[in-house]
Amino acid sequence: MALGGAGEGGNGRRLLILGVVAGVFLTLVAVLASAFVVEATSTDRFCTQCHVMIPFKQAWEDSVHGGNNPQGFKAQCTDCHLPHTNLVEYLMVKTQTGIHDVVANMTIDPLTHDWMGNAEKNRKNFTFESACMACHQDLTPPGQKPGARKAHRAYLLGETEKGCVDCHPHVGHKDMGDRVARWFKG
Repeated sequence: MALGGAGEGGNGRRLLILGVVAGVFLTLVAVLASAFVVEATSTDRFCTQCHVMIPFKQAWEDSVHGGNNPQGFKAQCTDCHLPHTNLVEYLMVKTQTGIHDVVANMTIDPLTHDWMGNAEKNRKNFTFESACMACHQDLTPPGQKPGARKAHRAYLLGETEKGCVDCHPHVGHKDMGDRVARWFKG
């Protein structure tokens, strides 16, 4: 009986090791697959696949954030439209935004939707201060106009309630209102 018990213990140990190895392997596959999905869904190419995004994409491409700048820098949609505070918040907002966008594309009439009214009302809900600050760390560069320097200084010192998009409402999408109006005219 002792021999049978030892054999069963050996099999149990082998099963445990096999289970741990399988668990580690499956966890690694899940993490890598998740990272791939996050990366694949974080590009302007992915974000602008929907028909309703075409005028927004065009307005972005013509803006300084879409590559129309001396450096050729091109921000991705997620660079501005997702928070850059921590990974958990980033992924939660990314998931919520993705679900919202899918539902909105199925339920709104793009020809009658108030795109600009929505942008004005909800701008701070889909353009994040932490995203702006991730790239724009120096808000008082040499040569800056005095009014801008004063406004940025007040912002940095916490002396104002205003955020980036209060003063820079359409910086990421040049002439967005005109493009949207022309595109959805019918």
